[in-house]
Amino acid sequence: MQENTSIGPAFFLRFQGLLSMAALMSSSIPIPVRLNKFLAEAGLASRRGADALIQAGRVRVNGQVQTEPGTRVVPGQDKVLCDAKPVGAQAVRPLYIMVHKPVHVVCTVRDPQQRTTVLDLLPEDLRTQRLFPVGRLDYMSEGLLVLTNDGELTLRLTHPRHEHPKTYEVRIRGAVSESSIHTMRAGMRLHEGEQLAPVEVQIVSGSKDQDTVLHMVLRQGINRQIRRMCRDLGLTILRLRRIAQGPLALGDLATGAWRYLSASELRDVRRSVGLDDKVEHA
Repeated sequence: MQENTSIGPAFFLRFQGLLSMAALMSSSIPIPVRLNKFLAEAGLASRRGADALIQAGRVRVNGQVQTEPGTRVVPGQDKVLCDAKPVGAQAVRPLYIMVHKPVHVVCTVRDPQQRTTVLDLLPEDLRTQRLFPVGRLDYMSEGLLVLTNDGELTLRLTHPRHEHPKTYEVRIRGAVSESSIHTMRAGMRLHEGEQLAPVEVQIVSGSKDQDTVLHMVLRQGINRQIRRMCRDLGLTILRLRRIAQGPLALGDLATGAWRYLSASELRDVRRSVGLDDKVEHA
């Protein structure tokens, strides 16, 4: 008896269904993500900064104000606005840049007073990559500043629990007494009331008739800490320059110049804050 090898309509329907399912599974289906993660990956702010933007009611999703950082959005489908401006998923790979900030430059993306910002030090093509400064240097201070669009690294570098050390070269007018050095090393209380952790202080040069150069290592995030310490100790700062941040060193980078972090620098700085070193480097 000859075997019936004909294929009926039911088989074709089943086969067509399997093909449709395979196509669906292999297609790129947008996955919902938390709103704060979406904003951070778009380079708008760090994850903590994104939380603040959302909770302040400055973010709308599909026309509705959202105040919960955990709200889910679908990249490419949901319309997200921050301060009435569209926010899109990050279209460029993460960038990591070191800048030698000069004095009279502000560490913000935009300045309402039209002063020069750190982004103005970069070429035009980089200014559109949603870079933001990691931490701050005040208007009259200079030195090493990191710019990135990596929100997670920014959060780790600025979060107090990581105590990421920052090293400053401080030129003081005249001599600095041993008692002042001891006070800084012991941990002083500022005039406004903040109790400071001990500061590592090393005298690099100076004498009774010369200005004094100090290297100071800070692990706190107190606003204008060195200037306020010196104010309370009656010391006059002539120059304040950040020369290192964690494993990163300013080196001979010229004032106002910038460069990409090297692969080894990026690996070291990520490891220093507990992140893996598998990163794509610009």
